[in-house]
Amino acid sequence: MQSTALVRTEHLNHYGRLFGGQLLRWVDEFAWIAATRDFPASRFVTRAMDKVEFRHQVKNGEILTFDVHRSGCGRSSVRYQVTVRAQSPAENMEERQVFSTEVVFAAVDENGRKAMISRK
Repeated sequence: MQSTALVRTEHLNHYGRLFGGQLLRWVDEFAWIAATRDFPASRFVTRAMDKVEFRHQVKNGEILTFDVHRSGCGRSSVRYQVTVRAQSPAENMEERQVFSTEVVFAAVDENGRKAMISRK
């Protein structure tokens, strides 16, 4: 699955660059959407993110591309690899990778307890 986001003023930190928490929010959200589409009969909560390392600063107006791919699936959890690239159309810059991680989701029942992934 691929998604995009435009970095706007409300996404910036006090140094005028993309706030890391905003990037993590998008990563978690887009990976959750992929899991929900892959397993629509299951409920998922975020269990973990692998490595969190911000490789490059991202400026206002840059376009982010999120590539989300399932990297593994167990009985009650599923993993997605997320790679984020940035491009600045205003500066005609080449696209560059700014972040990557693996997100792990756990399947839960309606009471929030561990559940098996429904493969329907």
